[in-house]
Amino acid sequence: MFNKKFKLSSAKKQPAAEGEKSKENEEKTKSTISPLKSVFIKSVGNAVHNSSDLKVKSIHPNLTLIYIDNLVDGEVLKKHIIHDLLGNTSESPENVLSVLSIPNAKLSGEIDGAITGMMDGTVLIHVEGYSQIVLANIPTKESRALSTPENESQVIGSQVGFNESLTTNISLVRRYIKNPDLCNEEIKVGERSNTAVSMLYIKGIASEEMINMLRQRITDIKIDSLLDSSILEQLIDDNSLSIFPQMLLTERPDKLCSELLNGKLGVIVDGSTMAIVAPHSFLEFFQSQEDINLRWQIATFARLLRFSAVVLSIFLTPLYVAALTFHYEVIPQTLLVTLSESRSLVPFPPLFEALLLELIIELLREAGIRLPSKVGQTIGIVGGIVIGTAAVQAGITSNILIIIVALGALASFTTPSYMMGNVIRIIRFPLILLAGYWGFYGIMFGFCFIIIHLLRQTSLGSPYTAPFYPPRVKDWRDSIIRMPLPFTFKRPSNTRPEDEDKYEPGPVNPEKNEQKVE
Repeated sequence: MFNKKFKLSSAKKQPAAEGEKSKENEEKTKSTISPLKSVFIKSVGNAVHNSSDLKVKSIHPNLTLIYIDNLVDGEVLKKHIIHDLLGNTSESPENVLSVLSIPNAKLSGEIDGAITGMMDGTVLIHVEGYSQIVLANIPTKESRALSTPENESQVIGSQVGFNESLTTNISLVRRYIKNPDLCNEEIKVGERSNTAVSMLYIKGIASEEMINMLRQRITDIKIDSLLDSSILEQLIDDNSLSIFPQMLLTERPDKLCSELLNGKLGVIVDGSTMAIVAPHSFLEFFQSQEDINLRWQIATFARLLRFSAVVLSIFLTPLYVAALTFHYEVIPQTLLVTLSESRSLVPFPPLFEALLLELIIELLREAGIRLPSKVGQTIGIVGGIVIGTAAVQAGITSNILIIIVALGALASFTTPSYMMGNVIRIIRFPLILLAGYWGFYGIMFGFCFIIIHLLRQTSLGSPYTAPFYPPRVKDWRDSIIRMPLPFTFKRPSNTRPEDEDKYEPGPVNPEKNEQKVE
């Protein structure tokens, strides 16, 4: 009885197994190259939905070229591929490959890889009667000319920024770092866009643990399309819910190369003008690439000025609201009289007055960005003057608050990173609300919340508040202050570099042997 049941069950499973085999065979036949010219052309046309820019050219009765018109270099196609194939008498894929004078050509027997290659500017060369084709990669080289960085300008140093071409951006990096240890790993991201992403690092300096971590995060992304590096940065962040960026977006090749030499990792996305740098600590967002080019005294002063401006931008307006709402006793007597006269005609409480002006400033800034460049600056300046003057004359706000809000907005522009500058703009508003409801206690609560939040963050597994927490005294020499270069010979320890020394410690001996003149 048991044997009969076993035979019946096996008999029932047999058709299913045969069905699975038939499906596998169908998939194999679909993925292979058809030796028939008409069948191959039809299969390629169906794969790209018979797009209007799909071109099919017959060189010989048995030799066919198929490509996407807008993605291949027309001059290379005419001068090298078509010219080389016109004089070809023996028609076979191996012979075609040997005749072509372009370097990026290979044989393939899978149609799926051929279709993917067409989207990157590959020409498919099919020979009648053969189940293999030749893939000749000749993509167009159209790209925007190199220009100065828009958001990270500097006076001393390089004046070249990235553009939208991945190959151009990688060549810029290799011009700065002419070393075979500079590794470039290309990863495809986006199931529909199939975007090329390059991960850059220097072998022997960058930590293998961080390299594997970043590579795993990029390869694990499941998304339809990836159009910009800022999207990728949000997808691979340690905490994508935090308002603080944990990785740097830079448009400067020299900045990226400097960070690579410090043991960090870089990511460049095809079609994006911004490169990702990881890991990156909170204090490093306020350091400019120009600090390395300046004398250490000037660079230290500039950094201290930026940090002071950040504190001023975040806390100046909340302190004004808290003092006028709850804590009149902290205001000096002479200043209190001036404040009283200035606010005598204002019918609104300090909280509403401050929020109104801050929103007006943000509206002017956003309008200046969206308007054409020739009009945006004029609208920002004229609009600020006209609205400010009219608001004071109408008794909506006081002169002192306009000065305070303008100083806070001006201080927020000193941050070198655009992403961190946006954060400084936003976190002012909850602090103003806390100051309006609970005074100095509310400001202290908001400050403690920000500090605790920063202490909990990491960047690619590295502490976000390094080098102050956990304390690393050696790294303090290039944090808020910038010590002379001979004292900054160590790479940052938060990157866990394999080679810790950048150069030999100690200053150069200025004494030189005098040449004797006979």
